[in-house]
Amino acid sequence: MSTICETRRLVVRPLTADDSGFIWELLNDDDCLTFIGDRGVRTLEDAVRYIANGPLEMYERLGFGLWCVELKATHTPIGICGLLKRDWLDDVDLGYALLPEFRGRGYAREAATAVLTYGIDTLALARVAAIVSKGNVKSEAVLAGLGMQFRQLVRAPGATADVQLFAIGIGERVKHTPVWDARS
Repeated sequence: MSTICETRRLVVRPLTADDSGFIWELLNDDDCLTFIGDRGVRTLEDAVRYIANGPLEMYERLGFGLWCVELKATHTPIGICGLLKRDWLDDVDLGYALLPEFRGRGYAREAATAVLTYGIDTLALARVAAIVSKGNVKSEAVLAGLGMQFRQLVRAPGATADVQLFAIGIGERVKHTPVWDARS
């Protein structure tokens, strides 16, 4: 399986249908449902469809998407992190989520640093955004720790609440955690 990037502790790789159990668990976590939204993944079959119609389709169309984050030592999937292109945003945006038992250990920042740097250095993206629900202070801290800055409030089509848009662009420095190594 190809590696997108890796850090001292993590490997970021494409999702596959074999990740359906992990994706089902992640997308049904209370924090994911609260801060990211309900993706309608109720069964393993729903998870397979989500992977095929979301990340795999985006890999094929754009060459990037949400990737699996796994522990390097054990190959245990712990979350997702990647780059998305939403129709309603001008910029590519950084997204991530971790299973509850892996939060608070620096994994989100570590994976997000590697993926953000990959997007800017390897994919030559001029600017990368990230959207965060109001009240998701942990994600706000991760983004600020990467050097991303709050830009404005935005609302997705059909949404009932605004989300915060953070961004970083060429000329702004990504704050590196000295533990990653990008690979193509």
